[in-house]
Amino acid sequence: MTVADTSRVATIPAARPIAGWLFACCALIFAMVVIGGITRLTESGLSIAEWQPLTGAFPPLSQAEWERLFALYRQIPQYQLVNHGIDLAAFKAIFWWEYVHRLWARMIGLALVLPLVAFWIGGRIPRRLLPRLLLLVGIYALEVPLGWFMVQSGLADRIDVSQYRLSAHLALALVLYVATLWTALSLLRPVPADLPPSAAGIRRHLAVLAGLVVLTMTMGGFVAGLKAGFIYNSFPLMGGQLLPDDALVVSPAWLNLFETPAFAQFVHRWLAIATLATALLLWARSRRVPLPPLARYPLDLLAAMALLQVALGIATLLLVVPIPLAAAHQAGAVLLLTLTVLALHRLRPPRTPFYNPGAAG
Repeated sequence: MTVADTSRVATIPAARPIAGWLFACCALIFAMVVIGGITRLTESGLSIAEWQPLTGAFPPLSQAEWERLFALYRQIPQYQLVNHGIDLAAFKAIFWWEYVHRLWARMIGLALVLPLVAFWIGGRIPRRLLPRLLLLVGIYALEVPLGWFMVQSGLADRIDVSQYRLSAHLALALVLYVATLWTALSLLRPVPADLPPSAAGIRRHLAVLAGLVVLTMTMGGFVAGLKAGFIYNSFPLMGGQLLPDDALVVSPAWLNLFETPAFAQFVHRWLAIATLATALLLWARSRRVPLPPLARYPLDLLAAMALLQVALGIATLLLVVPIPLAAAHQAGAVLLLTLTVLALHRLRPPRTPFYNPGAAG
């Protein structure tokens, strides 16, 4: 049994161009997270050992420039201890992934700022919406230097970047993604759907699931930074044990969560199982509540995506992190987060919308 969805009438035609722009930005950020994952998996992230926000937008245009960048790379520990002896052709192979990564970041900046200026000059942005849009630009402005701060950690005393800085860089990108997505959804449907009182329990359950999704993705950042996916490539046990002997070797014990590959993988895999169980229980529980179709569909998709994401994660682990599968797993995580945000938005309680169709700009 379902109830009618009255939120359709709240769609505001004047808001659609702004929402479309923000959805396009979401697509760019989604792709950026996947490109960043591939850059990490191919160990390309340290190939450009300098930060040139303006001139760095152009690739090397001469042999001399290629040689200069290669010389910079040969000075860092990753070359000296991991890739020592590679030639210029091999350097170019890793350079291009990092170049695309940085170029894509610049594209996101332009995609956020230029339409914002155009909409603002055209008087199409309501006063209550402008601070939120400026906040998105502010998050992006923090994300760019944080990316370079991450890269710097691998240029002096390490052969890779700090797992802390990598996880922070990923987390801030996801904050930008979620904030942009929520704003776009709210522009299309500023008035929540009419929901039965029993939907409050589903909403609380969904909030727990959202927390688990965020925690699992955060631990995924540490698993990636510690290269923990390349050990204990079995499931459900790790080396024949539930918790391997080398999982708790750092003192104080809580540091193992962020410093020890075996424990980081252990926590990540069981957080993923807890997320799946919570998603399936939520789906089963939601079937007994008369939700409108637009609130029910995200919950159905969320349960299916949780199953697929766990399958992708297990396959990635068992096959020792092949790049295409690992990239699909990272994309799946963002898609799972997307469906969680969509479900939360469709089940949100009534409140004053920040975009009021009856208010003057």
